[in-house]
Amino acid sequence: MPRDFTDCDKSCAWMRGLTERERDRVAGDLQVQEVVPGDMVCRRGEPARHWIGVLDGLVKIASVSVSGKALTYTGVAPGGWFGEGTLLKHEHWRYDVIVLRKGRLGLLSAETFFWLLDRSLEFNRLIVNQLNERLGQFIGQLQIDRLSGANERVAHTVAAMFHPVLYPGVDRRLRISQEELGYLCGLSRQRVNRALSHLSDQGLLQLRYGGIEVPDLEALRGYESGASDGEEASGRHSGKPFE
Repeated sequence: MPRDFTDCDKSCAWMRGLTERERDRVAGDLQVQEVVPGDMVCRRGEPARHWIGVLDGLVKIASVSVSGKALTYTGVAPGGWFGEGTLLKHEHWRYDVIVLRKGRLGLLSAETFFWLLDRSLEFNRLIVNQLNERLGQFIGQLQIDRLSGANERVAHTVAAMFHPVLYPGVDRRLRISQEELGYLCGLSRQRVNRALSHLSDQGLLQLRYGGIEVPDLEALRGYESGASDGEEASGRHSGKPFE
């Protein structure tokens, strides 16, 4: 891992607040792992040994019930780091983490994670802030899932991926396919396509080849359709970039 961390850019922005000694420790410990769609990053029930970041690509945090029903909690976009809560409680993973888009992950050992907590005020602030932001995101997502239609679900799922604190590696354009977005929303690719077209017509987002741009993030976050718009269960669909 290079000492200047230039290859991580915004995906490792939290390192900028570390001292030279702390950065040296991270540089000697951080592993970079290439991943492809379908790879299992974490499995429920396995011991948590790393704090994990998405340097580029996209992963989803999900679980499967005893009856076989799949539930997606959230996606993690570039710049997002996760697992601090599990590490702090010394627990095993309570969910699966699955790669949706080819990319790279950063794995920081639990030993170095706790070493930083013991020594770095800036790192402690980052972890507290991240836990707080993620809690707010989960509460908002729970409300959307229970009370909203498909258009709202897509709108708020896209908006969540542009979170500047949780996912600083996402700039103006989010690289994601309709299939990947469907997995995060729990909707079919066809229903996601209709929702995106509707939101685009409303001027809330712009569809680009290979991704989505959001001109007004607050407007997208505040979108309400005012009616149920026919949710559908997600399935296996042909994932193509936006065209």
